Amino acid sequence: MNPFDQTESGVAREGDLVQLQGSGYKSHILRLQAGAQLQTHRGVLRHDDIIGKPWGSRLESHQGNPFYLFQPGLADLIREIKRTTQIMYPKEISYVLLVLGVGPGKRVLECGGGSGALTAAFAYMVGDTGRVYSYERNPQVQTLAKSNLTRLGMEQRVSFRPGDAADGFEERDVDALFLDLPNPYDYLQQAKTSLKSGGYLGMLVPTVNQVERCLQALQRHNFAFVEVCEILMRYYKTDWSHLRPVDRMVAHTGFLLFGRSVDRLDGDESSAPDGLAEEPASE
Repeated sequence: MNPFDQTESGVAREGDLVQLQGSGYKSHILRLQAGAQLQTHRGVLRHDDIIGKPWGSRLESHQGNPFYLFQPGLADLIREIKRTTQIMYPKEISYVLLVLGVGPGKRVLECGGGSGALTAAFAYMVGDTGRVYSYERNPQVQTLAKSNLTRLGMEQRVSFRPGDAADGFEERDVDALFLDLPNPYDYLQQAKTSLKSGGYLGMLVPTVNQVERCLQALQRHNFAFVEVCEILMRYYKTDWSHLRPVDRMVAHTGFLLFGRSVDRLDGDESSAPDGLAEEPASE
C-alpha cells in the first residue's frame, strides 16, 4: 500500500503509515497495527487508541506527554529512513526531481542506491505506471534499501539490480539517470548507453576537484546544457517577536551536476542556457 494513498476517510486506519510528532520536533513513523504499542522515553502509546482518530489530533502517552497525529510527507519519510550510508538531503532531492523531470510514468535509473532515500523519492514520483531501476554493488546496503522501500509500501515500483557501474546497465532508453558515486566521471559512457536521446543525467559529488573531472567527462561524452550548483538552506526561528536565523544552517553537502544527452556538441551547448544557470537581473 502506498503510504500517501490514505486520505479518503480523514482518519487514521489500521495499516496506515502515520507520524507521531512529539515536543522538541522528535517524531516517530510507524504503521498502525491493532494491539501493538509504541514505546518512547516520553511514554507508551497504544495503536488501538490511535486508530480512528482524525489527522491532526492531539494524543497523550500513558505519562501524559503530548503527541500529534499526522500523515507523513515525503521529506519526513526520507529523514526517518534507516541507513548504513550517508543519504541525500531533501534539499538536494527536491531539486534533482525537478531538473530530471521525474514524474508519473517515467523510467528512472540510479546507480549508488545506498540506503534508498533517493530511491524512495523516485518511486513516489513515478507512480504506479513508472519504474525505478536501482543499482548498488554492496548487497548488504541494497538489502536495507529493499526493506526501507517495503516499509513505505513502494517496493513494487523499483527493480533492484546488484551490480557495478563499470559493467554497464541492462536498461535502454530510460528518461533520466542519476549517479551517486565517488567517481561518476568514469561511467558516463555506460550512462549514455542507457539514456534515451535527449535524456537527463544527474550526479552528486562533494568536492570541486571532482566537479572539474565531471565537467571534462561530460563534454567528452556529448552532454549538453550542463549545470553545476550547490543548495544551501537556512532556517529561521519561528518566534515572531524575535525573528532571526537559527544558529546552524544546512550548508554545503555536495555539488549537483546535470546535463542532457545529445549526439554531438557544436558550440556553447556545453553550458546551461540563460535563465537556468543564473537568475536574470531585475530591472
